[in-house]
Amino acid sequence: MFLSYIFQDWNANKGNLKGRLVMLMFRIAYPARLNTFFRIIWLPYLMFYKILVEWFMGIELPHWTKVGKNFFLGHGQALVVNGCSVIGENCFFRHSTTLGNIRREDGSYTGSPIIGNNVELGSNVCIIGEVRVGNNVRIGAGSVVVKDIPDNCVAVGNPARVIKRLDQPAVASEPSATLQAQEV
Repeated sequence: MFLSYIFQDWNANKGNLKGRLVMLMFRIAYPARLNTFFRIIWLPYLMFYKILVEWFMGIELPHWTKVGKNFFLGHGQALVVNGCSVIGENCFFRHSTTLGNIRREDGSYTGSPIIGNNVELGSNVCIIGEVRVGNNVRIGAGSVVVKDIPDNCVAVGNPARVIKRLDQPAVASEPSATLQAQEV
C-alpha cells in the first residue's frame, strides 16, 4: 500500500526524471504529516528533502501540502506552493508557478488556493489568496488569478478572466449513441 502511494505520480511524470524524483521524495515524506512522533523520526529525511528539492532543484513544495494523485511537474523549476494549498488529482503545473496567500495590512494572512481536479497551469501563473480553481480548468501562461475560476473553463490574463467555457460531453448520451450504433 505504501509503495503504491509513493509511486502514484510515477506514470504521470513519464519521461520527466526530475518530476519523478521530486514527487517520489514528496510522497516518501508523507508519514511526517501524521503526527509528532513520525515528524521527529523523519526529521533527517525532511532536512535532506528540503536541501535537495528546494535549494538544489528550485521547487518549494512543502511535505505537508495536500496533493492529489498523478501530479505532473512540467520542467519543475521555480515552483512555489504554499503548504496550506490544496491540489486536486491529475494536475499539470509548469515552471515558475506560484500558489500563495496574501498578507493583510493587520499582519494576518488570507487562506491559500484550492485547485480542483484536471487543472493545467501554464508557465509563470500566479494564484494568490483564498481562491478556488474548479475542475477541468486551463490557465494560460503569465496569468494572475485573484478570483475564483469555475469548472470547465479556460482563463488568461492579469487579472485572469474566463475566455472560454469547455464543453463537457454528457456521460448519459454516450451509452445511448453506442446502443444506437449496435442496433443498426
